[in-house]
This record gives sequence, C-alpha cells and structure tokens, in this order.
Amino acid sequence: MQKKLHVKKGDTVVVISGNSRGSEGKVLEVVREKDRAIVEGVNLVSKHTKPNSKHPQGGIIKQEASIHVSNLMLKDPKTGKPTRIGRKLDKNGKLVRYSKKSGEEIK
Repeated sequence: MQKKLHVKKGDTVVVISGNSRGSEGKVLEVVREKDRAIVEGVNLVSKHTKPNSKHPQGGIIKQEASIHVSNLMLKDPKTGKPTRIGRKLDKNGKLVRYSKKSGEEIK
C-alpha cells in the first residue's frame, strides 16, 4: 500500500530548503514511490536534447526536476504562508485535509 503524502497534484507549495528555497509553485506531478514531486518553475535543470519533432532545433532546454516532499510545505489558503496539514473527518464522514495554521479546509 502506498503511503499518504501531504502534497497532491494541483496544490500550491512553498520550498522550505535547498537551492530553490523561498520559491513557490504548483505541483505538476507526485512520484509516490520515491517521495518526490515536480513543482512548476522550481529545481530547474539544463537538459541537452537532440533535434526531434518537438524541438526541431535541439540544444539545451531548461526543465523542472523532482524535489523531495520533505522540502515542500503547503501554502495556507487564508494567510498565504507555509503551513503544516492535518486530516480530520468532516460532517459527511469523509477525511479532509486542513491547515494547522488557520484551521481552513484545503480543497
């Protein structure tokens, strides 16, 4: 069984450590097996590519590399600051994520 992570695809996150510290972006993809996520505009690497149909010129392309989820914190929907998340049952008996800082439910 896969373990639950505090980030999901589509979440807005803040990088709390590493070279991209302080930057924020949207989670494009989550790799659960390796506890990593690809965040828009964060951890950019240069990739050398041969000419192909997608890039007819070839050359060096900047693209996002994955970053470990321990270096990411969810952005609070109310305050806009990094926050930890918790899980609780809502009135329908469904498990929902909420912000520990503001108590706001995370959609």
